[in-house]
Amino acid sequence: MLERIKLERFTAFELLSLNFSKGLNIFIGENGCGKTHLLKVVYAACDVSKSQKSFAEKINRVFLPSGEQIGRLVKRRTGSSHGNIEVVRSVGTTEEEKTLFLRLSMSNHTKDFAKASVSGVKLWKEHPLNSVYIPVKDMMANAPGFRSLYSLRHIHFEEVYADIIDRAFLGALRGPTDNQRKRLLTILQQSMAGKVVSKNEEFFLKSSQGDLEFTLLAEGIRKLGLLWMLIQNGTLLDGSVLLWDEPEANLNPKLMRTVVQILIELQRLGVQTFITTHNYNLLKEFDLQLLPSDQAQFNSLFRDPEGNVKIASFSQYDDLQPNPIDEAFSDLADREIRQQMKGLSP
Repeated sequence: MLERIKLERFTAFELLSLNFSKGLNIFIGENGCGKTHLLKVVYAACDVSKSQKSFAEKINRVFLPSGEQIGRLVKRRTGSSHGNIEVVRSVGTTEEEKTLFLRLSMSNHTKDFAKASVSGVKLWKEHPLNSVYIPVKDMMANAPGFRSLYSLRHIHFEEVYADIIDRAFLGALRGPTDNQRKRLLTILQQSMAGKVVSKNEEFFLKSSQGDLEFTLLAEGIRKLGLLWMLIQNGTLLDGSVLLWDEPEANLNPKLMRTVVQILIELQRLGVQTFITTHNYNLLKEFDLQLLPSDQAQFNSLFRDPEGNVKIASFSQYDDLQPNPIDEAFSDLADREIRQQMKGLSP
């Protein structure tokens, strides 16, 4: 389980330290506060434990700075500066629990990722961790040929896009599907009116209308289909990590209830989840569906008067401050009321 993260002079962050919830970690904040960057760092740390790749290289390929110069990820300032990342996780049982640290440090003058300093790698990689990062842009409709193109050619795509296709193409686990996963798959199948199959690197929704290719499906349905695949093939099991950047993107508000239901159920099954959102409806669905026994943390990223990114964390949605999403929704309601009141004026 991931326990905490510390970022120093990295991208948007001068200094950020955050303890994670074991279950749901929900991030809000205005554009440019580093929500996606936070998720990408966490994902890179998780991925290298399983892929055995270099942490510095993975950070570079996930963020894709200009010229692939890793030093460009150090927070911009005049003169020389150093940026640092530290991710902490616990492994083992309560009786024999270990705390692992993965650290990365580089200068703003560091061009080659191989010159960045990394520590804690050996123990970190001895304990593989399943993880998946779902980016805002859908890639399932673009899957045919993309993996081979990405592996053979130098194309300007952040590696999260290739990774999510690889996760989706994993074969089903051997043996029968357990009842908990069956229930989640059934919920998704009812919402999609079908289930997902793949043929020749192409995804289809198998429904009463036949096999409908993903290119013909609404993106919201493709999101549900991706969740179905990740649950069906065992990527999302107890002890795994799910990171999802803006799950509400191109999703009909009616389907948000299903998505939130699945995310909360995955948390109950032991999946540690990180999501970002700008959507009031999605936040309220979490607020309405979460039970006191659920493990959830609401995090608000904001800039202080000096322009530095800070974070405030709360266990209850109602306590979340600052809450720019709630404020924008309230402002919209106030403007509507004022407009209606003007129409009633004699």
